[in-house]
Amino acid sequence: MRSRSHRNEISVIAEIRFYSYCESFNPDFKDVLESIDFMTAIAKKLLIGASVIAGMSAANPAFAASITDTSLGGTAPSDVLLYCANGGFTEECDAPLANILQGNSSSPGGNVELAASSEKSGFDFSKYTSLTGKVDGRDITLSSLTASDWGGGFAQKWFGEALTANGFDSLFNSSQKTQLFNLFANYGGFQRFSDPNISYVNRDGSTGKVSIGLAGHYQASTLLTQSIDKYIASNQLSMSQMIMANTAKSVLATKNIFASEIVKVTYEGQTQLLYSFAPTRSGLVAKDDGLSHTGNYEVSLMGTADPQKEVPEPTTMVGGLMALSGMFAAKRKARKKA
Repeated sequence: MRSRSHRNEISVIAEIRFYSYCESFNPDFKDVLESIDFMTAIAKKLLIGASVIAGMSAANPAFAASITDTSLGGTAPSDVLLYCANGGFTEECDAPLANILQGNSSSPGGNVELAASSEKSGFDFSKYTSLTGKVDGRDITLSSLTASDWGGGFAQKWFGEALTANGFDSLFNSSQKTQLFNLFANYGGFQRFSDPNISYVNRDGSTGKVSIGLAGHYQASTLLTQSIDKYIASNQLSMSQMIMANTAKSVLATKNIFASEIVKVTYEGQTQLLYSFAPTRSGLVAKDDGLSHTGNYEVSLMGTADPQKEVPEPTTMVGGLMALSGMFAAKRKARKKA
């Protein structure tokens, strides 16, 4: 068996004979080889660079842009409360809106409550508070709800979804569901879910997805049972009515109830009412009541994605380089003839 060094010597001799044979037919063969070697080196560098860039793009997805140029408006622009996050608590503060709204699903931060007086006596349910701004340069408006926003069947749709999402749909018959809905509607239920607390507004340019964080109760049962309490306190109820109200309250109190407040969003020419029944724990709690802001309910909408920048395929790059090597060899030949 030949040694490795012996095989290498034979290989070198064969290559020399091959180059000499080719050069006897084409005196410029050496120039062509030099051109190919030169362009191959460039191709390797470009391909390595392209691979590195592609790897970086895959490892670092498009940055989510937060809302900017924020301002308050609507028919009740001053009906707002600002909350900053500080050491696991949220507390009222006086900070720029854009600074408060810099969170995300992992760290929601503070929030801006719209229509903050919605649960107080004398609240005007025909007025709304809005938060406007730009996300990646695109206009967006987030608003509290008015009484008219609950019309057109939305109230029944939302209430039915809330019961189903929390596993109560099968616990009440049709008549009981109607009674619960009327009780909720007549005793402040809609108002309690019409004052959204906005934690963040972020946009992913690669998909066009806009994500909005709504701070709320991780356990929201009290937001529903408060209507029952008001019903019991404000009426001279018959025995059967009292039994029905207390039974409904005890059933609703048997498990956690998850439900966000509702936000009205206008973006890219469309208006939607967004809400969620799937919270994550925010890691925060309101310092004033020890109950609020414990849950983060993320809602989202799909907008127009950013145009994708075309990156040449490696095969296209190599083809161009081979053509360039031919031109390079031709120029060398022309210079020698001159």
